[in-house]
Amino acid sequence: MDSNNIDQNQQINNQIPPYQQPVYQQPVYQQPIYQQPVEVPITVGEWFLTMLLTYIPLVNIILLFVWAFGNNPQKSKANWAKARLIWIAIGIVMTIIFYSLFGYAIYSALNY
Repeated sequence: MDSNNIDQNQQINNQIPPYQQPVYQQPVYQQPIYQQPVEVPITVGEWFLTMLLTYIPLVNIILLFVWAFGNNPQKSKANWAKARLIWIAIGIVMTIIFYSLFGYAIYSALNY
């Protein structure tokens, strides 16, 4: 019976066209999708308070360093503080250059 059964299976397989025969594929395993944590945007009130605090002399420099290099969960505020510190450094360098050049010009004009 077994040989008879095998002959019937071969006949059935020969009758089915190859494009209709079942295709056995291995299951596709997908990598888990890791989502980045969503950052909560800074509100207008927080920006208002941030800018108000940066108008106070000496407090602004201290707070900018804290926001830029501290454990601040708000990445946008940290990047803003770093950019602000860079602009302050550029301003200090430009002021030194300005006073050096014009101070020397005034000093030489008074001694002439």
